[in-house]
Amino acid sequence: RMAFDCYSAQPLLFGSLRDLFAYERRSPHSDPDPWEILNRHKRSWVWNQFFVLEEYTGNEPLYVGKLHSDVDKGDGKVKYVLSGEGATSIFTIDENTGDIHATKRLDREAQAYYTLQAQAVDRLTNLPVEPKSEFVVKVQDINDNEPKFLDGPYLAGVPEMSPLGTMVVQVAATDADDPTYGNSARVVYSIIHGQPYFSVEPKTGVIRTALPNMDRETRDQYVLVIQAKDMVGQMGGLSGTTSVTVTLTDVNDNPPRFTHKSYQYTVLESLPVQSVVARIKAADFDIGSNAEMDYRIMDGDGPGMFNITTDEDTQEGVIILLKPLDFETKSSFSLRIEVTNRNIDSDFLSLGPFSDTTSVKVTVEDVNEPPVFSSPLSKMVVSEDAKVGTSIGRVSAHDPDTSNSAIRYSIDRNTDLERFFNVDALSGVISTAKPLDREANSIHNLTIFAIESHPTQIGKGIALITVQDINDNAPVFAIDYETLLCENAMPGQVIQTISAVDKDEPLSGHRFYFALAAPAAGNLNFTLRDNKDNTASILTKRGGFRRREQPVYHLPVLIVDSGSPALSSTNTLSVRVCDCDSDGVALSCGAVAYTATGLSTGALLAILGCIITLLVMVLLIVTMRRRRKEPLILEEERDIRENIVRYDDEGGGEEDTEAFDMVTLRNLNVIRDPSVRRDVTPDTPTFFHYPSGTRPSYKSLPDNVVFREFIWDRLKDADVDPSAPPYDSLQTYAFEGSGSVAESLSSLESLSTDSDQNYDYLSNWGPRFKKLADLYGNSDGTSVLS
Repeated sequence: RMAFDCYSAQPLLFGSLRDLFAYERRSPHSDPDPWEILNRHKRSWVWNQFFVLEEYTGNEPLYVGKLHSDVDKGDGKVKYVLSGEGATSIFTIDENTGDIHATKRLDREAQAYYTLQAQAVDRLTNLPVEPKSEFVVKVQDINDNEPKFLDGPYLAGVPEMSPLGTMVVQVAATDADDPTYGNSARVVYSIIHGQPYFSVEPKTGVIRTALPNMDRETRDQYVLVIQAKDMVGQMGGLSGTTSVTVTLTDVNDNPPRFTHKSYQYTVLESLPVQSVVARIKAADFDIGSNAEMDYRIMDGDGPGMFNITTDEDTQEGVIILLKPLDFETKSSFSLRIEVTNRNIDSDFLSLGPFSDTTSVKVTVEDVNEPPVFSSPLSKMVVSEDAKVGTSIGRVSAHDPDTSNSAIRYSIDRNTDLERFFNVDALSGVISTAKPLDREANSIHNLTIFAIESHPTQIGKGIALITVQDINDNAPVFAIDYETLLCENAMPGQVIQTISAVDKDEPLSGHRFYFALAAPAAGNLNFTLRDNKDNTASILTKRGGFRRREQPVYHLPVLIVDSGSPALSSTNTLSVRVCDCDSDGVALSCGAVAYTATGLSTGALLAILGCIITLLVMVLLIVTMRRRRKEPLILEEERDIRENIVRYDDEGGGEEDTEAFDMVTLRNLNVIRDPSVRRDVTPDTPTFFHYPSGTRPSYKSLPDNVVFREFIWDRLKDADVDPSAPPYDSLQTYAFEGSGSVAESLSSLESLSTDSDQNYDYLSNWGPRFKKLADLYGNSDGTSVLS
């Protein structure tokens, strides 16, 4: 048998917590194995809890109890083992004596009890000598937690003017201590700050009003401090506090009142309709929906002139103008305005009445108004054939002001861009300024300006002028008709139905009359039938029409309208003769091309082949002649010339006496001979001669102009002279100017120097140098420049 002894730390519990645990002896017929004995025997336990005081502050471990087994003979063979919650970390056991101690401070609010298992084992074999037993260590509570308001701070509201004792809000505090043990968790409430306006019930925490008829308009908010204290409020108890903000909500206990018994406002008579005349506001100390007000005009002169509405944002009464003001007619208005609360609380009717009245006087100020037309819209009618200057009608305006200034009239030309009309500036008479055309514009909408003598104000009126129609347009074909006539048409067949249009619009409608014009009235081919419905039919008089005989017939049709006077026009209807199939569908129309008789298709093809052959031969002959024509310069010479240009050969230099003489070029008074080229010595005479007196002479010009003129003349010579090759040596070498120490290095001036160079050997060099030999080989030749 194993026993557990627990000694409480509190003296009053000592001895009452000692219990004995026993189990039945094993059966005499059971297996002598001790482990089987332990597993087979039934046990009946009697168990009490062990208590440990929380928040123990001693320096030594706190003794919890003692474990002892009957097997333990005190010889040290039995060892005690403790397991379970907090074993070894919080609770320890002396393996020799079985004493259990708590090594740490315990907090009931963190964990209220611990479940442990105790067992006695053989020290040598570690085999259990007793079965494992379970016990509970309960932490005993002390008052170490103050009450806390978990939902605080609180916000609450109560209607103003509430009776005494009206509930505001309920507060609640919780205490973490054990409510089943002592008074540590028993809380009472009290009010620390907020008296004498509010009170709190000690047990329930319900806050109520302590004064009747608290006025929000005087004070609308209160801050209360509520205390909760445990130990039933006794000395030594712990306490906690919270704040409660109480707001008095508004009720409609204040009627609206105007701050003045009368108001005066001044407006201009030019104030537009639907404009704001004035704003008035009644004072209401309530807020929200309790301050909403409605305004109305009770009475006043000028009924229908004004209206008053409520501005929902500001709760002002807005007076609106409904009709135009006229200082000359009425210069002031008196109104009586009433204001009423929209939402009236029947509980506070005794504080009423919830309405008020005031007087409003509106004074109208005179302004310089624009002239006013006697009729804003003047309708006038004028005939389309009215002569220029014809009077159409008259507009009239007057100055509504007391000054009654003179009025001048004019037309807004933006409404009469083509200036068809004029208006007399003084009388307002409107007349025509140009001929009118109803078909172009049947209605003219004119804006008339009425201007005072001092043009500060301008009145506007409308003149609507309708142009009446006259019969001034002749009827014409409605469309361009394309009439086709089959060659197999029968006599009396309708080949076309025609109609007419007329730009005029007579009041009785159009009526057109059709007939063939006099030149075609008695023709033998066609006739016209008036259908009396503004249409006419064209019929054939005969058959047997042939395109070869006449492909097109032109039929003049006379159309007469029913106007007064009647107008007519002659319109030509073209009738084309066509080849048609059996259903009357045109296959081909117009003239027929005649073919030569007696020639077969083969003959025609042969003739065409001969013509093509002749054309080819002519082209070949022309091409061969172009190729056989000798060029002005031999191929060898062209090659030489091209080589000279390609390699920039400048010629013979200063020893070249046959080249162009630049000294002669500088002579501005030189007499030019058109028959002589000045760049080379021609070997053939020039076949082109300028007409007598047409060659221009040089004037006193700058050198650059002289060069440009000379080059252009040489170019003309080369262009018009078919016998001269297109030498361009003058374009290769330019004039270097005067004043150079080295002078010109060009061979162009070689002719002006004395040179004894002999070029006769060029004639022995073959055909490639023949042209050079002709140019430079004759040293006795005449100079090309004179």
